[in-house]
Amino acid sequence: MADNEIPDEVRNRLALAIDVDDVVAAVRLGKAMRPWFGVAKVGLELFSAAGPDAVGAMIDLGYEVFLDLKLHDIPNTVHRSARVLGALGVSYLTFHAHGGVDMLKGGVEGLQRGAEDAGLPAPNSLAITVLTSDDTAPDHIVPARVAIALEAGCSGVVCAVSDLREVHHYAPRMLRVTPGIRLQGGKHHDQARAAGPGDAIAGGADLLVVGRAVTEANEPEGAAEQLVAEILGA
Repeated sequence: MADNEIPDEVRNRLALAIDVDDVVAAVRLGKAMRPWFGVAKVGLELFSAAGPDAVGAMIDLGYEVFLDLKLHDIPNTVHRSARVLGALGVSYLTFHAHGGVDMLKGGVEGLQRGAEDAGLPAPNSLAITVLTSDDTAPDHIVPARVAIALEAGCSGVVCAVSDLREVHHYAPRMLRVTPGIRLQGGKHHDQARAAGPGDAIAGGADLLVVGRAVTEANEPEGAAEQLVAEILGA
């Protein structure tokens, strides 16, 4: 599939998880995968290695940045940290919903204030419900954490594909972001609740986070092509 054949509405719903510990390697990977991905996920590993430079490097490549730090601390600390991060130009920032309403609200307000002070568009605050590596959470946890995210004013939630419809039931207007995406026949790695991209799209996911299924494939470009093909065939 040629680059210009990939619809923007597909590319912009795909976030590449750049889980490396070196900004040069991150840029190399980002450049290679740019034809298929519109969003770059900068996680704890890369941010610990390179800090704000990692965010700037991905923005320079034309990506929106999904900063996945899963902030979880006292409300004041989260507020102040999110304000700093909002000024970097990120499009998404994650917080653990387990931290409660006051913490999430502090994060939402700090993130918006940081972007506003820097003259940047309003970013999206995302509440983590249950990690996709966790298949032991009781059934009531996801609805409870969606309710917390709603009350705090979050833009959306991060949830497993299997939780998409339940999240939509309780919060139909919230963004739904799904990690743990794996291709047909691929390894699940440490994702206890992995799912295919077609299932994520059919379930109503707004943004799919894809990492090792592509980045650790023998032929990453071919895996990216398969990813898009599975989405278009959903």
